[in-house]
Amino acid sequence: MQLVSLFFTFMLIGAVAFGGGYAMLPLFERMIVDTHGWLSRSLFIDMIALSQVTPGPIAINSATFIGFQIRGVLGAFLTTTALVSVPVALISLVSFNVERFKRSQAVQAIFTGLRPALAGLIFASAYSLSSDTIFDVWTFAAFVVFSLLLIRFRVHPIPIIILGAVFGLLVYSDLLPALPFV
Repeated sequence: MQLVSLFFTFMLIGAVAFGGGYAMLPLFERMIVDTHGWLSRSLFIDMIALSQVTPGPIAINSATFIGFQIRGVLGAFLTTTALVSVPVALISLVSFNVERFKRSQAVQAIFTGLRPALAGLIFASAYSLSSDTIFDVWTFAAFVVFSLLLIRFRVHPIPIIILGAVFGLLVYSDLLPALPFV
């Protein structure tokens, strides 16, 4: 029964989640953590971090991770397949009628209305993540510095990810000798 629930939950997320992986994160959080309790909030945040540093789209990586955590390889296969099933069907349908869709005033109006909704979903995801990951002065300082580097100085995300890992090792790890400023 859990496999059926996994499949239909991820199919529903894939069916309504326009805007890509980041717009899907609030749906993932609500359905996976709040509604079903399949992952803890802490594991959910770790899943997002892991999905960010592995190749591929965040939504597919997340679905695969969640499915694997819950029901192993079969769960990973089901959640990933379910997540992409409706979007693949829709894209296939649209691709046969792409010119008609591009000229449709109704389709243009729908996409105009979806844009602010998607921006809101992405903002909600960022807020939710930051509220659980900024828990002391060090993480707040890192958030400010990394945000400035990304937004103001347009530093590529890869060095930011590496800096974040180094920051974590320096400030929160017992692997390195105690530093006087920590």
